[in-house]
Amino acid sequence: MRFHPEPSPDHKRQHSAAGHEHPHAHNLGERHNHDHEHDHQHDHHRQSASNPLIVWLRRLFIPHRHSYQAAALDPNLATDRGMQALKISLFALLLTALIQLVIVFISGSVALLADTIHNFSDALTAIPLGLAFWLSRRGRNKRYTYGYGRAEDFAGVIIVVMIAFSAGEAIYQSVYKIIYPQPVTNLGWVAVAAVLGFIGNELVAIFRIRVGKEIGSAALVADGYHARTDGLTSLAVLFGALGVWLGFPLLDSLIGMLIGVAILGIVWNSARDIWHRMMDAVDPGIYEELKHTASHVPGVMDVHSAAIRWVGHRLWGELHVTVDCQQPTLQSHFVIEEVRHRLFHALPALGEVTVHADPCECEPTIDYHPSRHHNFLPAAY
Repeated sequence: MRFHPEPSPDHKRQHSAAGHEHPHAHNLGERHNHDHEHDHQHDHHRQSASNPLIVWLRRLFIPHRHSYQAAALDPNLATDRGMQALKISLFALLLTALIQLVIVFISGSVALLADTIHNFSDALTAIPLGLAFWLSRRGRNKRYTYGYGRAEDFAGVIIVVMIAFSAGEAIYQSVYKIIYPQPVTNLGWVAVAAVLGFIGNELVAIFRIRVGKEIGSAALVADGYHARTDGLTSLAVLFGALGVWLGFPLLDSLIGMLIGVAILGIVWNSARDIWHRMMDAVDPGIYEELKHTASHVPGVMDVHSAAIRWVGHRLWGELHVTVDCQQPTLQSHFVIEEVRHRLFHALPALGEVTVHADPCECEPTIDYHPSRHHNFLPAAY
């Protein structure tokens, strides 16, 4: 059992006189404000939920920003979960595309052929992402000292580029059909294939996005939105068949253009999330949880110079804590270990965290930071 002695009353008075205040009240205030904002957001969502159609359309075309704070799996289990999601979705998309391919031969629909090829390409995005998950299992070495988790973010870049290509292709095909209209036969089969393509892609999209948020993988979430874009192109095929049946073949092109613009919105949101990952950005709530948890460990007087970032679907953190300068080194070590222990429980996606112990600066004649002139980075928040 580890014992964490509190500083003596005299030492606390010295510490306070030196201008140091205990940070717990401040952090509790931050925590309260965060919870208040969170509750406010939930109230907003409850009000919007009164119209399910509006909620579904908003989520479909304007994806909600993801904090990935809900990642609650051990990093190794998260990798296994991600690989499982890729295998299941790959099988589902290949099955959908094969059924569509059969209907292409029956109907001769060029639009359906393009949609089928698109579905095959979407299924193949599982390959670079699966490779990234496989690489993330490899241990650190002298060259890749942080491991291979960043490969997952590069896979996300590839997926965003493919989503952008989908938007351009949808708009191009719509314009092409206006200039060079083509007859379509067996409209009923085309409609069935389009509905099948939309349902298959949307189910895969929901599954990938849910698992991606569960394990904290921005790349898997982006791949989910890629599947959603293919579902939207299947809807364009359906409206095209409906337009031909009603005698308005231009309906196909108009709907295709609208869907292309909608996909551009998905590109923007997915690219923003991947950009945040590439720039080591995290949701402020994760940063607050890091400081809040560390500051409430017995023996910790202050928390500063904290930083945390995603490397793939793992979190890597570092921070400084102030401890009693009068206590033995071994006791300071136990305080640091308790900080690490609590952080691993508070942030399950945390792969590693480095905690440095600083002595409380009670003696004004001592220079506690002789290396400060080597620090060229901006001051930590």
